[in-house]
Amino acid sequence: MDIFLTNNLTNKKEQFIPKNKEEIGMYVCGPTVYDDPHIGNARPLVVFDILFKLLKNNFSKVTYVRNITDIDDKIIKSSQEQKISTKELTEKVTSSFQKDCEFLNCENPTHQPKATEHIDIMIEMITELIKKGFAYENQKHVYFEVKKFADYGKLSNKNLDELIAGSRIEISENKKNSEDFVLWKPSTKNEPYWESPWGKGRPGWHLECSAMSKKILGNEFDIHGGGIDLIFPHHENEIAQSRCANETKVFANYWIHNAFITMSNEKMAKSQGNILKIKDFRNKISGQIIRLALMTTHYKQPLDWNDKLLSDCENILDKWYRVYSSDFKSVKVPDEILKPLYEDLNTPGYITNLHNLFEKASKGENINLFISACEFIGLMHESREQWNNFKKNKVSISESEIKSMLRLRDKARENKNYKEADRIRDELNDKGVLIEDKDGKTIWKFK
Repeated sequence: MDIFLTNNLTNKKEQFIPKNKEEIGMYVCGPTVYDDPHIGNARPLVVFDILFKLLKNNFSKVTYVRNITDIDDKIIKSSQEQKISTKELTEKVTSSFQKDCEFLNCENPTHQPKATEHIDIMIEMITELIKKGFAYENQKHVYFEVKKFADYGKLSNKNLDELIAGSRIEISENKKNSEDFVLWKPSTKNEPYWESPWGKGRPGWHLECSAMSKKILGNEFDIHGGGIDLIFPHHENEIAQSRCANETKVFANYWIHNAFITMSNEKMAKSQGNILKIKDFRNKISGQIIRLALMTTHYKQPLDWNDKLLSDCENILDKWYRVYSSDFKSVKVPDEILKPLYEDLNTPGYITNLHNLFEKASKGENINLFISACEFIGLMHESREQWNNFKKNKVSISESEIKSMLRLRDKARENKNYKEADRIRDELNDKGVLIEDKDGKTIWKFK
């Protein structure tokens, strides 16, 4: 059965036709490991995990690359605030991220490259861009000259003036033009650096993905994915520098982006103070509930996150587990059942099919097919005993104890003892209490 995907490069749903059906290449932007991932970050993890499964169901070889950005201005700032090295910070957050992926039952990508392991390729690409006249050096900075690339803005479907007006452009007297973006920047004292023809420094964020995708997938590949917020400037800049450095008419053929997760219809973001970290749910709720919740809305539509959504998904899975059998035999899921997924990853439509299969399974019909269809999309992979365990793990704690611990946390934060503040937050989380810092106040609730 043919796969159809909404391609943001053409702004329409298209049949997926690979460059080479013997080997599919997909690159998805992974985390910048300066802080633990939040629920908004979980959405692309699940969306592209499902696409990975669907592609593997149709093609003999699928190479899925999801990078880890382990050098970036945010990382440097966070490490300085926590008074630890960037290496210690990135290793800690990367470990937490991998646990999140396991919690959400996401398969490991084929490759998970780290930016710091590919600096040599980045320097080569910058050298090539300067040589070809698309980049310039000034005061040990190297910038890509956007006006030299005629197709800039094609992915965003906007012209250059519109893009500049609608975004935060980094202001620097080192640039020829305001829209030019950095490829290499000098490192100041006590910042991580690598030797380069332009002095001690580090790469720009956009360049990192271009270099890692080139190394593993080549100059052109099939699918590039990520959150909708990456379209501009990140993905637009990737296209520009990659096509110019590699002298190609195409970088990736299909550009797939998932929409935001919101809370009370506001985008989940640190600036909004409405962050819910994935790790805060670990061991207190089954990862299947989070995964199912992320599937209830089509990936291109915003998903509003709330307690009712989680409660509804828990009830659905609780019902489905009534027919679970530990000795079931896995069977191939027919295309008729998978059809919604082939139609632009229509997970709500697929969930409807699962409900229909459950009704039959509850009557003793096709139980193996129902469980296999759930497993295909990453559900029902735990035993009934494992499913029930999360309900037993909640630990009671009084409100007076919570308030006392929050006072200690506030004092630790005032003294800039962020390590102690994080320890208290984690302890509260282990006791089933979720805390959120918003507008200078700390809000808490039971999970």
